[in-house]
Amino acid sequence: MTDWLATYMPHWAAVLVAAGVAAGVLVSFVGLAAFLYIWGERKVSGRIQDRLGPTRVGPLGLLQSLADGIKLITKEDTAPDGADKFLFRIAPYLAFVASFAAFVAIPFGAGLVPQPVSTGVFFVLAVLSTEVFGVMLAGYASGSKWSLFGGVREAAQVVSYEVPRSLCVLVPVCVLGTLDLTKMGQQQGGGFWNWIAFHDPFNSAAFVLFFVTATAGCKRAPFDLAEAESELVAGFHTEYSGFRWSVFFLAEYASMFAVSGLAVLMFLGGWHTGFLPFEPTEQFGFWGGSALNAAVFVGKCTLLVVVMMWLRWSLPRLRIDQVMMTCLKYFLPISCGLLVGVGLWQLYLHPLIGAYTKYVLGFSTLLFGLVVFASLFTAKGVAPRRELEGVWAKG
Repeated sequence: MTDWLATYMPHWAAVLVAAGVAAGVLVSFVGLAAFLYIWGERKVSGRIQDRLGPTRVGPLGLLQSLADGIKLITKEDTAPDGADKFLFRIAPYLAFVASFAAFVAIPFGAGLVPQPVSTGVFFVLAVLSTEVFGVMLAGYASGSKWSLFGGVREAAQVVSYEVPRSLCVLVPVCVLGTLDLTKMGQQQGGGFWNWIAFHDPFNSAAFVLFFVTATAGCKRAPFDLAEAESELVAGFHTEYSGFRWSVFFLAEYASMFAVSGLAVLMFLGGWHTGFLPFEPTEQFGFWGGSALNAAVFVGKCTLLVVVMMWLRWSLPRLRIDQVMMTCLKYFLPISCGLLVGVGLWQLYLHPLIGAYTKYVLGFSTLLFGLVVFASLFTAKGVAPRRELEGVWAKG
């Protein structure tokens, strides 16, 4: 696109126009994704709580998010008297820019990446980690002790959970031998048994652990200690209202999609369906195949985002000491063990066993981990209801 524009204008102007168009497309995508995910979360929470969710505004309640957005834009933008006005106003945009910048290096398909980056994995992780600066500034600048507590909690949580999350990223990197997200997706073409999540037991476990730590990094329940409505009113955004309040949630849903995209590209085959015996770009041409690849990629990411919603409305919030203990006492040593294990696997076991045995073992490990993971919060969610039913029966 830049070369085509350069024929009509100076090169520097062509670069700026191309960058502006790409940024506009990404902003529109992030906004549309947040629009649909907010509606989806309300529907998911409604079904889990035996409700219908939004039904009145638009078909199936689809326009409820639009109505809420219009309401937030028209609300008065206020700031506390004791707040640092400049930092208070700029904090939401810092958080959103950090989440938005991660999309620069995420490929939606072969050749569908805004800017190819040879170290795309760690670029995305590094950029996403800067979202905490916006949260900390919001907590500090609000002039409220509840907001300050939320910002400090977020800083401690992000610093802690980034370590096992990054170690989990190194596990598929050891197998694929690259940090380029596009090359990672290309190497997992063909059948779904070529996906790294099915490669060996260590990558299967790393996928589950990465997803859990990424959920914590997005401030999602049961790790939403930065907000913690039951303790800190609304945490770091207690004093925010109107449009700036909505920007924080745009950043949150953008981060959810970004970390889900990382998980899909590293573990779940990227934009490959895992079932088609041919490459879509070869069968349907570049644009048709690219559209199918992008649809598959977005569909996989959306599935993981729905799982995050499922966890939020199924698990109780943890205490801050439980969150920190879980990371430092369990996730950190487990991630170190997975990294050592995949290294030994690649050096000694990988050449000795056949592909069939390897994929069956990896698939079985992933299935077992998902069953155990699901059973944990299923048991936690059912027990309180039975206790309440007993109380109601006696009363």
